[in-house]
Amino acid sequence: MHLTVDGYTGEVEQLKDPEFVRLFLRDFPASIGMTRITEPVVFAYHAPKFEDWGVTGVVVIAESHISVHTFPERNLVYLDVFSCMPFDADMVLKRLTAHFALYRAVPHRIERGLEFFNEEYAREAAARPRVARPA
Repeated sequence: MHLTVDGYTGEVEQLKDPEFVRLFLRDFPASIGMTRITEPVVFAYHAPKFEDWGVTGVVVIAESHISVHTFPERNLVYLDVFSCMPFDADMVLKRLTAHFALYRAVPHRIERGLEFFNEEYAREAAARPRVARPA
């Protein structure tokens, strides 16, 4: 599943803070039962249009990734939680809403990787001839 959230917050100072985003990405995966396998990568981006600047961060998890894109001048944060494993999207949305003090959260749920759990697909894939990789 891929949960994306367009979030609006009055807590603009945290949207400006790369350390706030880094700590979120460091700690959030475990809080939702996922496994962080890298340190978060976070940086501030200064766009040609001042109001488009923000902080971007991503962390790779065993299940896929979690990313954050903030736009402080717009009181806006885009959040993505992508996992090849099923997860409780309602619980994740509640935790994101609380962590970023969102007064409005617009979630989008995309079912992805459904064949990962389909036994018939797995049998068919196992029966397919393998393509030799070049040396």
